[in-house]
Amino acid sequence: MIQTMRWYGDNDAVSLSDIRQSGATGIVTALHHIPVGAIWTPEEIIKRKETIEAAGLTWEVVESLPVHEDIKKGSGNYTEWIENYKESLKNLAANGIKVVTYNFMPVLDWVRTNLDYPTETGALCLRFGWKEFIAFDVYILKRSGAEDDYNENDLRKAKEFFDNLSISEIDTLKTSCLMGLPGSDGLFTTEQVLDLLDEYGNITAEQLQQNLFHS
Repeated sequence: MIQTMRWYGDNDAVSLSDIRQSGATGIVTALHHIPVGAIWTPEEIIKRKETIEAAGLTWEVVESLPVHEDIKKGSGNYTEWIENYKESLKNLAANGIKVVTYNFMPVLDWVRTNLDYPTETGALCLRFGWKEFIAFDVYILKRSGAEDDYNENDLRKAKEFFDNLSISEIDTLKTSCLMGLPGSDGLFTTEQVLDLLDEYGNITAEQLQQNLFHS
């Protein structure tokens, strides 16, 4: 039975030898260094696969093959990005990788409020906190109308939490929430997020669903 573990590539603090020592036999990873929308070429796929196999592991699952924002919005060069996506899928399948995860969430995809949360064992993990996110949304991102999206009790907790943060803790919360796709080094700015939210402002849930169906 294959036991898999997520690996974020050569820059991951956890090495392939660490993963193998844990008892895992398979890797779940992605080509994080390739820009969103660009084709995952056979050469790049084979290079990553050979690196994993040289460590005595297998690569059978991709998480994730990112979907370009133009596809989600049905704008810009979305038809080109769709064709590139299809080509990447073909290249993965040709190299024996047939399980590919993706998401169709706008702007930030998955959001974490803490990238290094200590567990009871001392290990670090990703974490999402509701009051932390509200504090980010209202007091750091300062999204227009944000306060109208939360109830008074949650807003009170978020304000109490934010008021007790140091400057460095505010910076850490900001960085955590603005981090892009897992494994990437990309960091959004608050201005970029607000601009993207404006671009999605007139796209309804039904339209977003239709853009998914079209892709």
